[in-house]
Amino acid sequence: MSVSSDDKFTPRTPHPRTQAVHHGTRRSQYGEMAEAIFLTQGFVYPDAASAEARFQGTGPDEFIYARYGNPTSRMFEDRIAALEGTEDAFATASGMAAVNGAMFAMCKPGDHVVAARALFGSCLYVLDLLVRFGVKVSYVDGTDLDQWAAAITPGTRAVFFESVSNPTLEVIDIRAVADLAHAAGATVVVDNVFATPVFSRAVEQGADVVVYSATKHIDGGGRALAGVICGTRQFVREVAEPYLKHTGGAISPFHSWIMLNGLQTMDLRVRAQAEAAAGIAAALHGHPALSRVIYPGLADHPQHDLAMRQMGSGGTMIAMELAGGKEAAFAALDRLRIIAISNNLGDAKSIVTHPATTTHSRLTDEDKARLGITPGLLRLSVGLEDARDLTADLMDALQG
Repeated sequence: MSVSSDDKFTPRTPHPRTQAVHHGTRRSQYGEMAEAIFLTQGFVYPDAASAEARFQGTGPDEFIYARYGNPTSRMFEDRIAALEGTEDAFATASGMAAVNGAMFAMCKPGDHVVAARALFGSCLYVLDLLVRFGVKVSYVDGTDLDQWAAAITPGTRAVFFESVSNPTLEVIDIRAVADLAHAAGATVVVDNVFATPVFSRAVEQGADVVVYSATKHIDGGGRALAGVICGTRQFVREVAEPYLKHTGGAISPFHSWIMLNGLQTMDLRVRAQAEAAAGIAAALHGHPALSRVIYPGLADHPQHDLAMRQMGSGGTMIAMELAGGKEAAFAALDRLRIIAISNNLGDAKSIVTHPATTTHSRLTDEDKARLGITPGLLRLSVGLEDARDLTADLMDALQG
């Protein structure tokens, strides 16, 4: 069988799809083919001196306690770090544990953080907590580079933003914001969940730390909570890990095993979902019941060119605004037969959400209006069902 030059494999340059199947595999003495689940909270040392050396960091680079690390979790960490292009990663109990860990581990009272205003509600809550502990947080319109330039100062500790915002799908220029942040000595933290590891080039474009809710596309089946922090070995092991292992934010070995299995099919799943999303967005565009369709892959998206340069795809998410407001949105939701009403995303099953009353309900009406989270806005996560069935389901729901 011949192999094209684009897909040619050498041990030095494995394709990401190959890395997602093989990288970081650790096998026991039994030589198991599938990744093993090490369901243990502790580890045995051959003698007392070995235990002392392990705790002092002078022994083998192995494991002490599951909250500190685990062989199954380390496989997941090594594999996602290879895919993301970072030196290391630390797996967490959820996506929000990753956001919390990345931000709290590096910040102290008196520090300054600049964040995009368009963030998931729980991310905004974490930033509010930082303020309670004496960190100053400034918010900017993430797509306005002038606002970033004005807000970032020589004293800024970090900048934080979603590369594609939830739920209105604004695309942030990672390279441009990173250049501004690095000039001031700030660390760039990017929540990259909508871009997915498949379309991510965040580190190449200047991100220092990349966080994911692995609950989403990495799992891909809506089965388990997980998160991950990707970055330099120094940040992951010396900044994030001490905070997370002492505050209990580590992932369970079983959930790490689920994520490892999700990674094996992630590239195939996400590309299929993004292709379907592009077709569905095009079919919805101009529908009389909709005042707007937001999809980075559409030419009329304000950051379409940036999205194509940054990700090379419009992604798996679509936002649409019903002209009739909340009443029309709820009526359309209730008429759906295939697409489920839920608040997760990145699942094999298509999911639709009404952000104003669910994921972003804690925001004030003024903040919702500023972010474009209107009463008629719906967020659609496109799954693996046939795109024609999904399109028909949406058309029927919009027609009433």
